[in-house]
Amino acid sequence: MKNGITKFIDAFYFLFRRWFPLKTYRYAVCGGSNLVFDICLYFIFYNFIFDKQNLDLYFVVLSPHIASLFFVFPITFTTGFLLQKFITFEASNLPWKVQFFRYFIVGMGALLLSYICMKILVDLLEFYPTPSRFLTVIITVAYSYLLQNKFSFKVA
Repeated sequence: MKNGITKFIDAFYFLFRRWFPLKTYRYAVCGGSNLVFDICLYFIFYNFIFDKQNLDLYFVVLSPHIASLFFVFPITFTTGFLLQKFITFEASNLPWKVQFFRYFIVGMGALLLSYICMKILVDLLEFYPTPSRFLTVIITVAYSYLLQNKFSFKVA
């Protein structure tokens, strides 16, 4: 399966070869695919699962845009790790547990950054949640790429 996905992604690399190294291209395709998946899941959770209603967990009440963020995160965190480990950063020789732990640390930072951005955009500036999520993702993608490349999957 890994080889099939890699071959499919690399089949279109010739269009971007002049602008991006292969690893950056693969990161963009894998991350972009995961981003689309994240935004679709976020939309579904916000609009249909939480039905734009607060989520009462008894010890805390989450607004629907924050609940959606926290419920979608573990799903796209997992798919993102698998795509980055096996497609983008396949040359990394760090043990998978080390990669996963580092990816988790970076992911928690991205989640905190997303939370802060969403609170500012939706609660303070009163932007719509789904477009706010998209803007937040642009910020966290830059943060994540730098740290995944230099920390989580660096070649030892």
